[in-house]
Amino acid sequence: MKIATYNAASVRARMPRLLEWIDENEPDILCIQETKVEDDKFPRDEFEQRGYHLALHGQKAWNGVAIVSVEPPEDVVSGFMDDLFPTDARIISASIAGLRVINTYVPNGNSVGSDKWTYKMRWLDRFAHLLRERHTPDEPLVWLGDINIAPKPIDVFDSAKVLGGVGHHPDEFVRLDRILEFGLTDAFRHLHPDAKEFSYWDFVQPRAVARGIGWRIDHIYLTEPLVGCLSSCRIDLEARQREKPSDHTFVIAELDW
Repeated sequence: MKIATYNAASVRARMPRLLEWIDENEPDILCIQETKVEDDKFPRDEFEQRGYHLALHGQKAWNGVAIVSVEPPEDVVSGFMDDLFPTDARIISASIAGLRVINTYVPNGNSVGSDKWTYKMRWLDRFAHLLRERHTPDEPLVWLGDINIAPKPIDVFDSAKVLGGVGHHPDEFVRLDRILEFGLTDAFRHLHPDAKEFSYWDFVQPRAVARGIGWRIDHIYLTEPLVGCLSSCRIDLEARQREKPSDHTFVIAELDW
């Protein structure tokens, strides 16, 4: 089974790249973040013509998450299902082919100490609670998406330079650790403990990809029943170098499932 995650930075703007990548890679499950479109305006036809099913949780111009899968998604849940984040289209989950898949677009945080930073901390705390209230670590579960945290020095181009800023801050590390203590393993880091590879490069930085000015903030996490099934995990650098890409690229895990 091939599972991938991708922040599209507008799914409609990225359709040529998305469809090209799908045709070349044929994922079983593709989780998309930052779709930036309401569900009734999502470009369903192009995916359905390729035999995919969709689970959507979108909003106009902001956020938005989607699950694209060969097998029909079941028991779809959008949001946290509480009043803490009532309009926040950042999380969707579904059962697919015996797996529980949770796709998230974690808030960025904007600037340390801001209201958006406080919101990010609350969101991460709420997600840690969600895992424990709805799931158990012995179920086959995949959490993936744009996590908006580079947790280790090796996950960012220059840790000393950016440590303490958004995306590479001790407060984020503590909260991510709390989430992972549920019983989750970073698929990429599990197979590539020393690889300095990135999934996001800021458009503001000239020639960021060529210069290696990137961050690994798009992750795939697995519960223990799936870790032993993990055969590969890679970051598709080449896809980021094509015409009119997102500022993120695809991260792909393959499971013997």
